[in-house]
Amino acid sequence: MDQPKRAVLIMEEDALVPAHSKPLMLEAVLFCPILTWMGNRLRADGVQRFFVVCGPRFAEEAKACFPAEADVTVSERQEDLNAFLNTPDTVSVLLRPALPMEEAGPGFAYAVPGYELQEAWKNGLTNRVEAAELLDRWVPVFSLETVAELELVLRDRIVKRHIQNGVRVMDPSAVYIDPRVSIGRGTMVLPGSILRGETAVGRDCVIGPNAMVRDCTVGDETEINASQANESVIGSRTHVGPFAYIRPGCAIGDDIKVGDFVEVKNSTIGDGTKISHLTYVGDSDVGKKVNFGCGTVTTNYDGFKKYRCTIGDGAFLGCNTNLVAPVTVGDGSYTAAGSTVTEEVPPDALAVARSRQKNIEGWAARRRKLHGKDR
Repeated sequence: MDQPKRAVLIMEEDALVPAHSKPLMLEAVLFCPILTWMGNRLRADGVQRFFVVCGPRFAEEAKACFPAEADVTVSERQEDLNAFLNTPDTVSVLLRPALPMEEAGPGFAYAVPGYELQEAWKNGLTNRVEAAELLDRWVPVFSLETVAELELVLRDRIVKRHIQNGVRVMDPSAVYIDPRVSIGRGTMVLPGSILRGETAVGRDCVIGPNAMVRDCTVGDETEINASQANESVIGSRTHVGPFAYIRPGCAIGDDIKVGDFVEVKNSTIGDGTKISHLTYVGDSDVGKKVNFGCGTVTTNYDGFKKYRCTIGDGAFLGCNTNLVAPVTVGDGSYTAAGSTVTEEVPPDALAVARSRQKNIEGWAARRRKLHGKDR
């Protein structure tokens, strides 16, 4: 039989799925939906077109399990399925959720010419299909208990594959890696780390301990220590953490420090910038070699709308600076510690936005006396 170029994947009917639940085919194994596991394996085997038998309740989620460029039809309409099967080409059929296992023998999955499926299914789906060839290398998933049994097996195999490709994993039983993740040679993954989604980690990085990286691109020689990074791009030779939080939409450049208790959200950070500790950078465009003093905050939200800050190259923000967006801090400028900046700071200027200090002599002694306290 010719190599299948099309595949039909049959999901549970919407009416059979309890409220606040989802079809088993959409449940995740190592953070990756089973349907994505299935689609990726079939595409690797040469399948080019997919038909997912799925009702409208889960259609959008099912479509999202495939790459945007994939040829995928998601429908429960008989006429749509008939049109898809109108071909002499061989079609793979998977009647239930399944996971790829090289050692699995032939079973419930099969392949058959499209015209024969069209004839067999003209009155509804059935397993009574003539001339079907059983397919191997698939393990059926019957329940969440099956998922739990297979997840650790697949975890170990994924970790082993990365080790064989030159990745260092100190404790293979203490890391979890999504099958979609790629990791460069020489990178060390330390215990407690989770790499998930469409994440790509470069060469000679250190991930962990206790790091979670989701849907990120990470450059070479970067360290992410005890921190979380989500849906962002992080450059090379950058140090993140410990206890940093990178939220979605960030583009963090090269040679940057995002230190302890720093949160960055929807911002671009230029090369060489240092955000060492206790700082929030949200909705901001930050230049190169900027220094953030401890406790700096970009105050980007007025309760109704988000605004952006722009910070020029080489700016130096003193400790406990508040930048009230929208505001621009020019190249090479300084802000005095404790300033709340609400107006544009010109390049190479010093912004001082705080009350002048006033000392009231003897105030503390009088207060203690009032309460009957000595020094």
